[in-house]
Formats: sequence, structure tokens, C-alpha cells
Amino acid sequence: MMYRRLLASFILAMVLFLFPLSAQAASSSSITRSAGSEELKSKDFSGQSLIGTEFTNVNLEKANFSNTDLRGVVFNGTVLEGVNLHGTDFSNGIAYLVNFKGADLSDAVLTDAMMLRSIFDNVDVTGADFTNAVLDGPQVKKLCVQASGVNSKTGVSTRESLGCN
Repeated sequence: MMYRRLLASFILAMVLFLFPLSAQAASSSSITRSAGSEELKSKDFSGQSLIGTEFTNVNLEKANFSNTDLRGVVFNGTVLEGVNLHGTDFSNGIAYLVNFKGADLSDAVLTDAMMLRSIFDNVDVTGADFTNAVLDGPQVKKLCVQASGVNSKTGVSTRESLGCN
């Protein structure tokens, strides 16, 4: 019995050595849909399902994403100044190096979102749910100053989800 296992292991090792599996690299463009680099300023995306879309280095200033399904969406180095994200579901999304200055995040679901190195100046977070979202400490303190309300979909208090004192 022991010799059979040893022999089977040896044969498997030889097969893998003589006929190795090919490695295939995957780029981010093959994994996610990309919005491209065209100008998307003030575009109306309201009510759409954009699950898994990637927005990289694009200007989405004053775009309308109200009530849009943004689960798993990636905003990387994107300008979202004055954008309307009211009622969106951005759970499990990524917003890295994003400028949210003057954005409307009211009643948005941002659970489990990664939002590092992003700026939240003059943002409306009334009723937003940030449960388990990862933000930079100074930005959380800034949001806590104006945080209020309860999210209509999750029933979670904005202040509670941000961990405000």
C-alpha cells in the first residue's frame, strides 16, 4: 500500500514536470469592465446597474449616480467632485485616491467599501451606512462632525457605522 502511494506520487510528479501547466496572467481589464478614459463629466448614470465597473483616472465631476447599483465598482484616481451618489449601493466597492468634495452620499450603502486616501470635504452623509468601510482616520473625524440620520435600506445610524463618539 505504501509503495503504491509512493509510485503514484512519483508518476504524478513526473507528469507535471514533463507536461507543466501553462501560467496565464490576468490583467485588470480582463477581469472588469472599464469605463475608458473619455470625458464623463456630468453624465447621468442614475438608476443603472454598473456592478463591477472600473473607473480609472476619469473626471466624473457632477455626474449623477443616484439610486445606482455600484456594488464592487472601482473608482481609482477619479474625480467625483459634486457627484450625486444619493441612495446608491456601493458595498464592497473601492474608492482609492478619489476626490468626493461636495458629493451627495445621503442614504448610500457603503458597507465593506475600501475608501483609502480619498477626500471627503463638504460631503452630505445624512443616512449613509459606512459599516465596515475602511477610510483614513482624519477623514472619518471630518465626516463625524456632520454625520446624522439612519439609512433607509439597512436601518443603521450613520454615526454608528462611522464609529463616531
